[in-house]
Amino acid sequence: MKSARKIIALASLALTGPLMIGPILIGHAFATPSTALLRAYHEKLKAMDLPPGFEDIIQDPKNIGQITLAPLFDRPFVCGEHPQGQLMTAGDALGTDCMVVGGASDAGGYNRLYKGTGEKNEDWYAWQAPVHAPFDAVVTYVHVNPVTNQPGTMGKPPASVILFRRHDGVMVAYAHVQDIRVKAGDRVKAGDVVAVDGNNGVARNPHVHVGAYKGTQPLQIRWDLAAMGAVEALRAN
Repeated sequence: MKSARKIIALASLALTGPLMIGPILIGHAFATPSTALLRAYHEKLKAMDLPPGFEDIIQDPKNIGQITLAPLFDRPFVCGEHPQGQLMTAGDALGTDCMVVGGASDAGGYNRLYKGTGEKNEDWYAWQAPVHAPFDAVVTYVHVNPVTNQPGTMGKPPASVILFRRHDGVMVAYAHVQDIRVKAGDRVKAGDVVAVDGNNGVARNPHVHVGAYKGTQPLQIRWDLAAMGAVEALRAN
């Protein structure tokens, strides 16, 4: 593809990033896309019947705003950030890919993402870990992808996703979850268990992608360290 901007993978609700997990909606891009390419991309997203605004292309902000969220997991976790300019759509831009870590104890060991070879989903510490709501919100959209990937193999889009709306219009998307326990219209409180960690859509291993935005403004995600300090497993890590 010889456009001014190469988009490596066009896929809805998947992930790639520093932790090798794939694009949610578009993929890595390296320059300004042509008008024709953007139009074709936008039409593909609309055909996926995503909620209004979720398929919109977001411009890189001059000043990056931030949002503080309740802890995603109730056990130690790490996240890989999507830097500005890497992803371009609502829910993707400035998002982060999070996985549970384990393996260390007072007796020794060290933090790892998986046990053994990592070739089975059950090897990953994140697999089926409870996933918690980001803030008090209304669930506005839920999609379920019933196909579970094997680690190392990409699935097909779109991934399972939950979309939350806060009272001030801030939206947060969780992608690649499974066993979703909420539906559109439900009200949740920060910290409520809404799903478990999964591996579906365009993803290579169990993890949760978290993206936040308000209107056309993507937001950098920070975690509520006070709330994390109230969780024994996180405080002891």
